[in-house]
Amino acid sequence: MLLLISPDSVEEAQDCAEAAEHLDIVDVKKPDEGSLGANFPWVIRAIRDVVPAGKPVSATVGDVPYKPGTVAQAALGAVVSGATYIKVGLYGCTTPEQAIEVMRGVVRAVKDHRPDALVVASGYADAHRIGCVNPLALPDIARRSGADAAMLDTAVKDGTGLFDHVTPDDCAHFVRLAHEAHLLAALAGSVKVGDIGPLTRMGTDIVGVRGAVCEGGDRNAGRIRPHLVAAFRAEMRRHALEHAAATAAAS
Repeated sequence: MLLLISPDSVEEAQDCAEAAEHLDIVDVKKPDEGSLGANFPWVIRAIRDVVPAGKPVSATVGDVPYKPGTVAQAALGAVVSGATYIKVGLYGCTTPEQAIEVMRGVVRAVKDHRPDALVVASGYADAHRIGCVNPLALPDIARRSGADAAMLDTAVKDGTGLFDHVTPDDCAHFVRLAHEAHLLAALAGSVKVGDIGPLTRMGTDIVGVRGAVCEGGDRNAGRIRPHLVAAFRAEMRRHALEHAAATAAAS
């Protein structure tokens, strides 16, 4: 399972750079513009410059409306600015057909510029609160649009987390659907240390974290700290070893 950490500034990205051995992807977003709020192109470039070359940078392009052309241009801006994972929050799409149309535009815009970049179709575990597309439809949307990964996050950051809105069984089903479609499965949404075990057991490929590695567990007022990133990674390793041992014992 890969660890994706989301700094909200160049200064926090420097903290991530200090903890680079403990994380896999540095994710650029702007939390005050939403769950998957897009940051400025120059911030993406600056963060790309401070993060070690061997660590990929991802960038969100926003909690986007159903405007395929607008979103495709935003996605191209993110990849031109140095991101190699492009995440699209399908906030304004109410049907799978709308989501597929948006994502097809993104895939073409990104892959025409950089074929090795990865496109992530992102939905929301709490979709019922905002009226967007069903979260369990995301793997099929990603597959049909040519994206590389399907992701679940939470739209409303009110202290509730991923498993408050989608059961672990439904999350495991999401992961299975993604894998059957040959996609990466990414899960986020106020993920805490206590969630690492179930996320590991269901085969999650990427876990996205912010609050859990910030001072006081506060994604807004707290700042990412390298020692908290290291502690989170240590728990990930522990659960991975326990799961591997249990799997071996059962086989």
